[in-house]
Amino acid sequence: MSRILVIEDESAIRRVLVKILSEENENYKVEEAEDGLMGLESIKKDDFDLVLCDIKMPKMDGVEVLVAARKIKPEIPFIMISGHGDLDTAVNTMRLGAFDYISKPPDLNRLLTTVRNALDRKDLVVENKILKKKVSKNYEMIGESKEISVIKDMIEKVAPTDARVLITGSNGTGKELVAHWIHEKSERNTNPLIEVNCAAIPSELIESELFGHVKGAFTSAVKDRAGKFEAANHGTIFLDEIGDMSLSAQAKVLRALQENKISRVGSDKDIKVDVRVVAATNKDLKKEIESGRFREDLYHRLAVILIKVPALNDRRDDIPLLIKHFSEKIAAEQGTAPKTFSAKAIALLKGYDWTGNIRELRNVVERLIILGGNEVTEEDVKSFASK
Repeated sequence: MSRILVIEDESAIRRVLVKILSEENENYKVEEAEDGLMGLESIKKDDFDLVLCDIKMPKMDGVEVLVAARKIKPEIPFIMISGHGDLDTAVNTMRLGAFDYISKPPDLNRLLTTVRNALDRKDLVVENKILKKKVSKNYEMIGESKEISVIKDMIEKVAPTDARVLITGSNGTGKELVAHWIHEKSERNTNPLIEVNCAAIPSELIESELFGHVKGAFTSAVKDRAGKFEAANHGTIFLDEIGDMSLSAQAKVLRALQENKISRVGSDKDIKVDVRVVAATNKDLKKEIESGRFREDLYHRLAVILIKVPALNDRRDDIPLLIKHFSEKIAAEQGTAPKTFSAKAIALLKGYDWTGNIRELRNVVERLIILGGNEVTEEDVKSFASK
């Protein structure tokens, strides 16, 4: 059932609105408030799916109610009710976050259509929040070791800033996970995190991928195309395996960081971008600089904050927690009950040399869940996870 609050000081109009909405849909539960102060108190106390709010009211006008409500419950859509003299103000309320406005006296079809659209949008916002939480669980950082606790503390300090971060570590240690945590704990988390695997894109295409291109820039450029930096505007771009980026692309990335602007391949036009850059590499960039394969000036631009992700061999105390986490995750994916691991099985896995790090451990856990008994034993580990 959708809860709708009507805030209107003119009792006749308020009664009409309540009657129309109540009769339109039996799933609408309509409540009313006769002035702005009462309406705001109702919003503070109860959860509403939609608010219809008059603009001109005594004690507290509709604009003040909208601004105050957006601070405490920004997800509630507002439809403003405007008299003929309030149209400019009504338009301005949309800049302040209102969903739409309707004029007095309300047109029946426009009112009902606007209400349905606003409620649909509210449902979509809720679904997106649920989806975001599910996505966030995919990047949950598991571990309580000293090494991982240091990284979590650094993320808490760094994430709210716009400081650039360079994440280093071997393959499979979880560098991508750290990047996601930085973004999700930042002020930019309502905007996109765009990932670019620099090692997976051919060197001749990396500039087009990052900065876009204009029609005719090269043979296959049949139309204008925006790049990843534009897609990440007001959000975060994650440049994974940046040590594999060509020197020409490095020069363009450096310019983007210095001037907050990019230009598409084949164009001289500058495009302003507001992007936070998080980069990662499994290479020793200082050695790459010495060999002439990586720009030193770009390194210093990227490495404002350095986060080194430890190898799994350096955080063995986290292995039991990781095994439990992967067991539950894999069981959920397969629609089965999670399997337990015996103490001896866990002890044996803790002693292995995990050259493939967390990625390798996850694969081994999945293999043991598929091939092992109801409780994974030491014998199962020796049989199916032999190193």
